[in-house]
Amino acid sequence: MRLMKQSLLAICMSVIALAAMSAFAQTPPESPTTFPPLSTEHAAAASENYQRYCALCHGEDRAGYANDNAPSLRSKSLYALGITPVHRATAFGRAGTPMGPYIDDLNGPMSKGDITILVWWLSEQAGVAPPVPSIENYATIIGDVSLGEEVYKRECSECHGANGEGGGEHMPGTALGNPTMLAMTPDKFLRIAIAEGREGTVMRGFKDQLADNEIDGVVAYLRSRAEGWEAPDAPPSAPPTTDQYVLNPDGPTPQFTLKEDRYIDSEQLHEALNRKSRIILLDTRLPYLWATGHIRGSIPTPYYSEFDNIVENFPDKETWIVAYCECPRAASNRVVDQLRERGFKNTAVIWEGYGGWVAKGYPNAIGDVSVN
Repeated sequence: MRLMKQSLLAICMSVIALAAMSAFAQTPPESPTTFPPLSTEHAAAASENYQRYCALCHGEDRAGYANDNAPSLRSKSLYALGITPVHRATAFGRAGTPMGPYIDDLNGPMSKGDITILVWWLSEQAGVAPPVPSIENYATIIGDVSLGEEVYKRECSECHGANGEGGGEHMPGTALGNPTMLAMTPDKFLRIAIAEGREGTVMRGFKDQLADNEIDGVVAYLRSRAEGWEAPDAPPSAPPTTDQYVLNPDGPTPQFTLKEDRYIDSEQLHEALNRKSRIILLDTRLPYLWATGHIRGSIPTPYYSEFDNIVENFPDKETWIVAYCECPRAASNRVVDQLRERGFKNTAVIWEGYGGWVAKGYPNAIGDVSVN
């Protein structure tokens, strides 16, 4: 089951990669392993955007640490899994740090396409032909959390902080305890950084110093902090059972203001949840993504689900149903269409998607990777 879900995610990411290649460069080969080179026009646009938006903190030469402890963007290992991790960081930022979101869905200055070209260019400038995502990139790394905590305190806390806060004069490391980063970063991305380091920076590789199980343990420990550094040591949450589908069943009806008769922003949902409003919350992404990080209380309801079976478990057609996805709206729009066709009119889509939710610093949870 885990392999199947990782395969679905890899296929999804490959489709995104192929779409990017066809949109911004020449026609891709039948079985591409890397993105093709950027055109001269797109490389020039990316370079201009970098200097306009990124150079202030990451440096004109991409070496990093010009301001606000912004990391180097020149390290080859940063792009070992392709452009997706850096794309997400650029688009959605790191809530609680000076790195804000740059995607236009969150009032940033760049479109998703602009960011794709920028990160593609950054990878090329680092000497890496961006690889197309594969199944191995998104595999869950199983490790001993207790061992990882021990290793982290011994080897990592001096630079990254006792609570993963990073930053300070004597702590040049990035904020590994940042929930946004952990919610949007594959396990393997973390493992590569620990094992290989970030060349050209003070972050050395630990592959010759730590055993494989120690590195896996650190990854597992960091992942366990996705709900916050002070999160209790509790097992990942299981999907809601049918009797738990309605959040706050005795709560008030939320007063949403819909944009285009469909969309709400993250703030509206956050306020409604804080008021303990009666809501059904649907995560329309692949189950593996729900397990990696989700809005607490959401039901994993992939966009390809059999909705006639699902709606049988909803108590009525009046309770508000809010859907979200990664895209940030394609999958959730499809789900809401399915619901409205079945008579569920009180439905809404989160405009910014899950990325926008975590980018604004709202809480997220991790789930059981064995979820169906």
